[in-house]
Amino acid sequence: MRILLVEDDREIARYIGRGLEEEGNRVTMCFDGVTGLRAAQTSAFDIVVLDVMLPFLDGFEVTRRMRAGKIATPIVLLTARDAARDVVRGLDAGADDYLIKPFSFEVLLARLRARTRATRAEGRTRLHYADLTIDLESHEAWRAKKALNLTRTEFAIVESLMRAGGRVVTRQRLIDSAWGAEREVGNNNLDVFIRFLRVKIDEPRLPRLIHTVRGIGYCLREEES
Repeated sequence: MRILLVEDDREIARYIGRGLEEEGNRVTMCFDGVTGLRAAQTSAFDIVVLDVMLPFLDGFEVTRRMRAGKIATPIVLLTARDAARDVVRGLDAGADDYLIKPFSFEVLLARLRARTRATRAEGRTRLHYADLTIDLESHEAWRAKKALNLTRTEFAIVESLMRAGGRVVTRQRLIDSAWGAEREVGNNNLDVFIRFLRVKIDEPRLPRLIHTVRGIGYCLREEES
């Protein structure tokens, strides 16, 4: 799973993030509500783990704005508040689950599995955008029914763009998706791989799909060259 973790306590965030990555997940960490909301708006995730007490925007407001923006990603709120009114407030804002601190890491994993089970059960092993298709299990890709020979890095970039569903994905998000947050990879590396992908995906006879959003990143958009 691609998990967005928003937690202002960096020690707790690193503990949770490390545990989730050891379970085979890809984790993006943010440490305040504004950055977390921006990440949710610009990249696609399978689930969001969101602390309530955050700087700038609290978890309730981040949840409310995500739902107002039609972002349907499941949200699990983390908080030390256990009053019934706070639980109700979080769920009414649009959260899918609520976990009271301190909690067992195994319980958190179980909650995440439960909240993403329905999405996985829909059988979306393939992602589609216009006439571009990728298979998440076999790592195969096609454009207009023509097979594309993508490297692992190219596939990861395309997957991130497709999961965004036409929304802009920042350069840093694409780098994190393809190389991992711990690797020191620059924009030049990303630009090189985008050029490779354009050669393979955006053939001259086909509508151009990969677009540059200057100063921000890239997105998929069906448009004539």
